[in-house]
Amino acid sequence: MLTADGCRTRRLRFLDRLKPTRPVVLADPLHLRYLCGFHVDTISSSADFGGLLVIRPDGHSTLFYDHKLPKTGGLAHADERTPLTWYTGQEPETGTRRLVLRAAAEAHGGRIHDSLTDPLAPQVFAILSEMRRRKDPDEIALLKTCMNACAAGHAWGRVNIRPGVTELEVYAGVATAVYAALGRWAVVYGDFTVSPGSTKRGGPPTPHVLEAGELFILDYSVVVQGYRSDFTNTLCIGGRPTPQQQQLMDRSLRALAAGAQELRAGVPCQRAYDAMRTAFGDMADSFTTHGGHGLGLAHPEPPYIVRHSTETLVAGDVVTLEPGLYVDGVGGLRIEHNFLITDTGYEQLSHHTTTLV
Repeated sequence: MLTADGCRTRRLRFLDRLKPTRPVVLADPLHLRYLCGFHVDTISSSADFGGLLVIRPDGHSTLFYDHKLPKTGGLAHADERTPLTWYTGQEPETGTRRLVLRAAAEAHGGRIHDSLTDPLAPQVFAILSEMRRRKDPDEIALLKTCMNACAAGHAWGRVNIRPGVTELEVYAGVATAVYAALGRWAVVYGDFTVSPGSTKRGGPPTPHVLEAGELFILDYSVVVQGYRSDFTNTLCIGGRPTPQQQQLMDRSLRALAAGAQELRAGVPCQRAYDAMRTAFGDMADSFTTHGGHGLGLAHPEPPYIVRHSTETLVAGDVVTLEPGLYVDGVGGLRIEHNFLITDTGYEQLSHHTTTLV
């Protein structure tokens, strides 16, 4: 999980860049996760409700939040945590739940500085977006937790995805394996579906019954405290890929390796994309998805590894590379790994198997 020292360091870096003369009031869920580890469980009655983080120019921070939030809210790393009573279950509510934070906002200047219409919002978002690209050690540790659990789901899939089961059953099995690896439930979302080619490159699970010879794309994320993994394998149902299907996998593996060779700080994202596209050779026109993207609190997030990228990799970026080919009459296939960018290259963070069988 995120640490108190990590959160404090990020707040101080933020203040050093912003240089405010008055307290800064923040409410965007991503900002609160990043700066104090405040995270409301997505699967809960409080999923749509958040908090307020007040950061004084001297660095002191106070988190205000609805006391009915799950316990994860009260575990955030701020100098002070102030729960506000909305509804006790014994007396009527004190008012509209979304207004429970209003008094705290008014007491600290009446502005929320990362609300879309606040004059300071563009600067706040620009600073925090740039900061978030350079992951801190506690963030990387949390991402590795997500990835270890994600790998457990992929391992389950390689053993259990077979003709006769439904896409929904695959999702349930993968999620259960993830829960077991984490020791708790978590959000698991992504592509759990057969791809016939260009007409369907992904999607949520359906009642479709898997048939021998279909290509099943298993591309999903595990979310813990707002941070997430994201990596992919494609399996041939029944374990007997055609030569054409194997060619899709061989070309994608070649493209992934070519893109990874370009991963290091200072390299334009365009170069990594071009390396993958070139590796596909005469099949490049069937590479119709992006080549990768940043990963952390959002999915996707900068940098973007795409055909017309304008960004450059920096040390601390966590990125995915996800080459794939989608050929009608053969099937759609995608593979993906996650990487931490360093000054001299990269550390591969995902280690699942990428084969059709």
